[in-house]
Amino acid sequence: MGEHYFTGRPTAAGRRRTVDLVLPDLHLRLDTDAGMFSPDRVDPGTRILLETVPPPPPTGDLLDLGCGYGPVALTMARRSPQASVYGVDVNERALGLARSNATIAGLDNVRFSLPDQIDPGLRFAAIWSNPPIRIGKTALHDLLLAWLPRLTPGGTAHLVVQKHLGSDSLHRWLNDQGLPTTRLASRSAYRVLTVTAPATPPDQSRPGQPPPDQPRPDRHGTATP
Repeated sequence: MGEHYFTGRPTAAGRRRTVDLVLPDLHLRLDTDAGMFSPDRVDPGTRILLETVPPPPPTGDLLDLGCGYGPVALTMARRSPQASVYGVDVNERALGLARSNATIAGLDNVRFSLPDQIDPGLRFAAIWSNPPIRIGKTALHDLLLAWLPRLTPGGTAHLVVQKHLGSDSLHRWLNDQGLPTTRLASRSAYRVLTVTAPATPPDQSRPGQPPPDQPRPDRHGTATP
């Protein structure tokens, strides 16, 4: 079997090339290589995501989950120059190219890192992702449950997924996890899903227990401090 794009350190022989990302508001020329996701062209799902999402927040911390060589993160950085953009991936070859692509594009508000290099306390106003569906359902669910709860209250994540790779079942699963999800767009067998974090953090009290600052009933049903 060939090497997957989610390999940490690809061993495939290098085959450098250049692809163009042309959108109505920007043009980026990006270096790619073998051993990473969609090295011959900007993936159609990525393009659909970038053509349909609303503008990212102008400030705050933004995340590209599964950044590859950087088309999504660099678009976020160009569209929101006052924001701090993070791109995370496990593929170190792709991360190296993403960093050089940022330098070539003159974008200094974006940082590319391995997932465990991101401050665990960091929260994101927006997450954009063409997630690595082919890592398998269990691994994908674990990935999304690790990062989507890191949205700030009221923040949004936009995910693009092919219909035949399970976009509709993922949509249902996200709702089942308490992550309110709607479909933003549908084009060429791709779905763009929007996940919205609650505007206020959920109550952390145990089920059936009143919040800590509320009086508790005694055994006769009378509220006591």
